[in-house]
Amino acid sequence: MFESMEEMFSGDLRLLLTAGVAGIRSIEFAPFAPSAAAPNPAHPLLAEAVRQLHAYFDGRLRRFDLPLDLAGTDFQRRVWLELTRIPYGETRSYSELARAIGAPKAVRAVGAANGANPIPIVVPCHRVIGAHGNLIGYGGGLPLKRRLLSLERGGLFE
Repeated sequence: MFESMEEMFSGDLRLLLTAGVAGIRSIEFAPFAPSAAAPNPAHPLLAEAVRQLHAYFDGRLRRFDLPLDLAGTDFQRRVWLELTRIPYGETRSYSELARAIGAPKAVRAVGAANGANPIPIVVPCHRVIGAHGNLIGYGGGLPLKRRLLSLERGGLFE
């Protein structure tokens, strides 16, 4: 059984959050449009996730403290766990991430796992960039990736 709710963040970013008994299952980028869906304050895990996400976007939270229910392969979960170890305001390349999980030749597989991350922002896949510092792919789009990195660095991401 899963519970879901939509919430607006940082002005124009609408996210759909889903939680199960074990933790947050997914965060999806929803198209911007006025929503009739009301937050479900009765679900304490979703309410806490929304509270922490608002604090993150307000610049008051640097590390999320939420139970996560990450459904994926063992390899994907290793990548996602390593993503949570990238400090706020820092970035890593796909090859650095591959080396960190002990699979230095699996750069493309790391990229695929990064792209399959079901809980973006909380599991900070936006902190992974190309080998030469360029922004590469993001489920929410490159403008949002740049915005998240700028938020964490206190200004423009270059």
